[in-house]
Amino acid sequence: MKIKNFAIMAAVALTTLASCGNKEGNNAGAPTTADSLHVALANQDSLLVILNDITEGMNQIKQMENILATGGLGAETPSKRQEIRNDMEQIQQALEQRRQRLEQLEAQLAASNQNNATLQKAINNLKAQIANQQETIDGLRNQLADANVKIEGLNRTVTDLGQKTDSLKTVAVEENTARQEAERRAAELNNEMNICYYAIGTGKELKAHNLMQSGFLRKTKVMPSNFDQSYFTTGDKRSLRTINLGSKKAKVMTNQPEDSYEIVEAANGMKVLKITNPTRFWNQSNFLIVKTD
Repeated sequence: MKIKNFAIMAAVALTTLASCGNKEGNNAGAPTTADSLHVALANQDSLLVILNDITEGMNQIKQMENILATGGLGAETPSKRQEIRNDMEQIQQALEQRRQRLEQLEAQLAASNQNNATLQKAINNLKAQIANQQETIDGLRNQLADANVKIEGLNRTVTDLGQKTDSLKTVAVEENTARQEAERRAAELNNEMNICYYAIGTGKELKAHNLMQSGFLRKTKVMPSNFDQSYFTTGDKRSLRTINLGSKKAKVMTNQPEDSYEIVEAANGMKVLKITNPTRFWNQSNFLIVKTD
């Protein structure tokens, strides 16, 4: 059934996105450059928003299919059937907007000069799901084009449904299982996308792990392309608010906005970093480096 197919397609799209996030996590999030991390994570955020919209669109289409599959159209007045047509047009417009947003996201990914095959694969899967939803809407619109013919078909459908109750119950169980799996994968993806990393150390320690490069009359470079990912501690952007720095001196070396955090002194004289605006703090990078001398 088409309803089942849409639920499975949503699970497949979520699997692809979760895989994208998991691969980064399994490799300890080690990108080739800091800029590529920014692009990939920003694109993942956009893909998650579009995926949620597509899932909502799938639910709206399923409601339309339920009306047609249970004979509801024949029981509705002409004005109600017109309202159904209007709802379909709104879904059509929403599909077009999501298609355009995916095209813009794909163009931004291409313009960034970053070769990110996993994100491109996720974009392609979402495009395919939108195309399937478009095909379903087109089919429903054709059915509504001739209301009298469709009403006769719906009467036959009601009879058939009465003879296939057990089969429909099985389909309902399968759809519920697929929906639960999709929700689980969406939660996993959300967790992956909220991972952050921080490293604390003296200048000597940071240089030893290639998190900083400097020299005589040369500007200090933070996080060069071959930095040591294993030196970072993993955190969660949603809950991380304070970081004990274990030193009486501290300086943030990465590009977090100064108005998004403060460094205060604890009772023992040691410095503590307090994140006052998490959204701004992690907006430009998921990596934080603090030098303690």
